[in-house]
Amino acid sequence: MSNVEQSYDYVIVGAGVAAASAVKGIRSQDESGRIAVLGSEPDKPVYRPVLTKDLWLKDDETLEGSSLAGDLDEDDAVNLVTDTTVTEIDPGAHVVRLADGSSVGYGKLLLATGAEPRVLDVDPGPRVIYYRTAADYQLLRAVATEGSHVAVIGGGYIGSEITSSLVQNGVQVTLVLDLEDVQEQMFPRALAATLTKAFADRGVTVVHGSVEGGQEEDGGVRIRLGDGTSITADAAVIGVGVLPRTGLAEAAGLEVDNGVVLDEHLRTSDADVYAAGDVASYPDALLGRRRVEHVDHAEKSGEHAGKVMAGADDAYDYTPFFWSDILDYGYEAVGETSSRLDMVEDWKDGEVGTGVVYYLRSGQVRGVLLWNVWDSVDKARALIKETADTPVPDPESLRGRIPFG
Repeated sequence: MSNVEQSYDYVIVGAGVAAASAVKGIRSQDESGRIAVLGSEPDKPVYRPVLTKDLWLKDDETLEGSSLAGDLDEDDAVNLVTDTTVTEIDPGAHVVRLADGSSVGYGKLLLATGAEPRVLDVDPGPRVIYYRTAADYQLLRAVATEGSHVAVIGGGYIGSEITSSLVQNGVQVTLVLDLEDVQEQMFPRALAATLTKAFADRGVTVVHGSVEGGQEEDGGVRIRLGDGTSITADAAVIGVGVLPRTGLAEAAGLEVDNGVVLDEHLRTSDADVYAAGDVASYPDALLGRRRVEHVDHAEKSGEHAGKVMAGADDAYDYTPFFWSDILDYGYEAVGETSSRLDMVEDWKDGEVGTGVVYYLRSGQVRGVLLWNVWDSVDKARALIKETADTPVPDPESLRGRIPFG
């Protein structure tokens, strides 16, 4: 670690979207402070959404073109160090300790450690891919050529996106669902069923069941299901959710509860330690305490934390949104979009295709799904704020509140 200095004004643990955005935030307040960005992955930060979308669907998109490291590399006062593991945080001494035994001092510290995939009982190997990183993309891209066969485990956000991208590249996909339909935990049943049928119509083999085990064999992968059957493929992509990386914070005595617990300034229970991105449990101005695993939040919270670390005093009052493109469909959404909430569906011409889904609890709109409806995220936020103050007496009255455009 000879290229790491003994101390910095700011140390950022993690080298993803939140970290890159935090450097931007710091620089808006402090043009010359010394910054260290310490990432455990070997690759420099990339704009993560391209890993499941644009890199598969746009001929001119490249990993290099999606890099977030340009501004960091050009700033002489920023030291971006990859393939480096932070093993301990010592808030009392204001140092982080690295795997090689060295220590790095900080004035202000940001935890941008992100989340790690939930793992199944499948033997690890280069053809078993928990899809999160640029390296994962490169592994899958090498195997997922036209005519190859990939098993995708999980029909959530990552599973549905990568299935969509693979079939559009001529890859045969077997999609293993533990629920009846794709994105059933988020979408109303009619929409989830429509999406599942759309995958089947594009040649995806949809299989229902739980994964009991699996391993690489004969240049491919065999996935064993709970009913005793198995799937043989060239590779397996496993996307069954993630867990916030809170181990460092917890060991350091910081408050942790489904993420690192923060105040409205994104500060932890230690005055000089902050957090942002997937790992952050923050008080959302509209919805109360929550943790968000999407890139818009990583960008906005990272930049805000950087500003506050460098002297700003603004509260983080932003409610992030997220989006996806699946086959011929696209959507934007804001807030809590769980199918366990009460839902009001408003479909154009009464058919699933273009429409708005409102998610409610006790008359308050907690989230809005804009399915093939665009430029309406701000309207959705306004509705969430309005109903927080004045709950809706008749949920059906929400129909038409956000037009289809």
